Amino acid sequence: MALPLHRPLCRRARAGALATLLLAIGSAAVAQVHRLDDSASPRSRVQARPDEGADAGASAAASPYITVRFDGIEYRLATAPFVGRRARIFYVVPPFIPGLRSPAGMRVEWRTGGLFAPGTAGPGERRLVWSGTVPGPWMSERFDLRVQFDRRELRPVPGGALDYESYFEMEVLP
Repeated sequence: MALPLHRPLCRRARAGALATLLLAIGSAAVAQVHRLDDSASPRSRVQARPDEGADAGASAAASPYITVRFDGIEYRLATAPFVGRRARIFYVVPPFIPGLRSPAGMRVEWRTGGLFAPGTAGPGERRLVWSGTVPGPWMSERFDLRVQFDRRELRPVPGGALDYESYFEMEVLP
């Protein structure tokens, strides 16, 4: 009679051990995410300039959109801890931007010098811009940004300036 009691316990123990093993394997396969340090970039603040071409035309006065450009932003990303590892780099627009009522009120579009992929994102979004094996201790890229705001989604901010800082995240792959 002792044998039937031990079998369910053995099965539970094996099932528990198997679940623990699967969790350990699964967590090892998850990519590690790191915010990349860009403090070595040449300029920390870049002045916006109006993009007359984007808002020009007969209906420009009635348009609720304002488009500004930030050209020639040089990013120098510290990647030394990840040299030789497989990784993906994401461009991240922060979720909260003072002076913006909702994420629908802003869209960022970027063109690059060719190392990173061009793309678009809104507040709270991250977009893949690079994937591969990290080549060296620094990765540098030039971005030309075009940011479109919906005037209906803006509210006054102290100092009158709408300010935000995008950043880069790296997922180190197993």
